[in-house]
Amino acid sequence: MNLLRSPLYERHVDLGAKLADFGGWEMPIEYAASGGGVLKEHAAVRESVGVFDVSHLGKASVRGPGARAFVNACLSNDLGRIEAGQAQYTLCCDESGGVVDDLIAYLVGDDEVFLVPNAANTSEVVRRLAAAAPASVEVTAEHDRFGVLAVQGPSSPDVLARLGLPTEQDYMAYADASFDGRAVRICRTGYTGEHGYELIPAWEDTVALWDGIVDVVRELGGMPAGLGARDTLRTEMGYPLHGQDLTMQISPLQARAGWAVGWKKDAFWGREALSAERAAGPDRLLWGIQALERGIPRPHMTVLAPDGAPIGEVTSGTFSPTCKLGIGLALISSAAGVGEGDEVAIDVRGRRSAVRVLKPPFVESHVRSAAGPRPEAPA
Repeated sequence: MNLLRSPLYERHVDLGAKLADFGGWEMPIEYAASGGGVLKEHAAVRESVGVFDVSHLGKASVRGPGARAFVNACLSNDLGRIEAGQAQYTLCCDESGGVVDDLIAYLVGDDEVFLVPNAANTSEVVRRLAAAAPASVEVTAEHDRFGVLAVQGPSSPDVLARLGLPTEQDYMAYADASFDGRAVRICRTGYTGEHGYELIPAWEDTVALWDGIVDVVRELGGMPAGLGARDTLRTEMGYPLHGQDLTMQISPLQARAGWAVGWKKDAFWGREALSAERAAGPDRLLWGIQALERGIPRPHMTVLAPDGAPIGEVTSGTFSPTCKLGIGLALISSAAGVGEGDEVAIDVRGRRSAVRVLKPPFVESHVRSAAGPRPEAPA
């Protein structure tokens, strides 16, 4: 299969990036050849600042009279809760309550909503919306019209300020600005748990913006970061990844994403099935697990009760560079009666490895906190 490429592909090659298939796109996993690597890139985001190319993320627009009301009747969250200039995490479900995708909706106005789905699911989200749209509303795939750059970390506002870009947006809000005469949308969003921004320039302007950002990021002690670090950062926060922690078989309620469902709305895709599941209670729940031994949780490992009975499955797992131990997310049967602080185990190639159950995040969230270097922890 021919992989799609970001507008920054040549920049990644020049930086010696390790490239791999990510949702059908050839994207950088890490930049070890130029002094980075997952552990260093992860630390840069937690301690100073990192910049990610996430241009593989989908983009779509919904325009026309009643666009906001139409999207609100389809996607799970309630667009009536936000105003123009704000963004919202939401879910595209099917009628069974399964999750087609999780995405960010940017409310431009009553007649326009801009959507950023996951790369592999963009065409399906667009297809479903287009099939349901009234004649007055147009749904357009814009995957290759815009790039997306994520500047994340406590020094992220300093990066943008040095480039003359706005930094005072509230969390989950955006501002339209320009860089070197080129339009760019700057959103106070991210997937790392740090104070940060996601910038959406035109596809053809992405290289110039990247170059400007990278220069300042390096001046501030940060570095470009790949999708490997993005995964360890999001796992430390307990953020779900579609295809692992949210799927057509894992509902929002099972994944503890019921907060992103507008339960009081008259309509959204999957409302009947999800309401029934909510009334009955989900038969399994997503928990965090923290290794008590050397084993590292990995997807599809079986979770075992103290008596050895299988009670669930790991959906995401990794070594936490911050905590210096294995962490993960696991779907565990509600009938198992597991609670926070309980000790269970995972099956690591036929060997039991003890883990503690907890509710993420595994590290403190700074998405809403004031930016800037953090004081060092007491010795």
